[in-house]
Amino acid sequence: MIGVLVISHGAIGETLLASAEQILGGRQARVATLGVSRGEEPDALLDRARALAASVDAGAGVLVLTDMYGATPCNVAARLLADGRVEGVAGVSLPMLVRVLSRRNGSLPAAVQRALSGGAEGVVHMNTDSCGAQR
Repeated sequence: MIGVLVISHGAIGETLLASAEQILGGRQARVATLGVSRGEEPDALLDRARALAASVDAGAGVLVLTDMYGATPCNVAARLLADGRVEGVAGVSLPMLVRVLSRRNGSLPAAVQRALSGGAEGVVHMNTDSCGAQR
C-alpha cells in the first residue's frame, strides 16, 4: 500500500483527511498530515516530515501532497522527494485526496497520475456542468 503524507498550511491537511475519511467510510491506514504554522523552523519541519513519511511507508513508496506550490509546505515536501520512492504533487484538494486514498495498492507512478487527474477533474465550472442538478 502506498503511503500518503499531506503537508499543508495550518490544519488544511487534517480537515481534508477528515472529510476524505467521512466520504470513504472510515479511518485510512498509512496516512499522515503535517500542518505548518508561521514562523516554524524549516529544519525542524523537515525532521518531522521525514519521520511521518517513514511511518506511512509500507515499502511501496510515499505520495506527498501539498497545498500550494512554492510555499513552505511545498518546499519541505521537495526536500523529501526521491524518484520512485517519494513523489510529490502540489495543489491538494478533496477530489484529489479521495481519488488517491481510494486506490493505493498499485504503483507509485499510478498514484501520482490519480492525484493529478483527481485534482484536474475536480475543478468544474458549475454553470456549464451542473453536477446532475436541475436548473
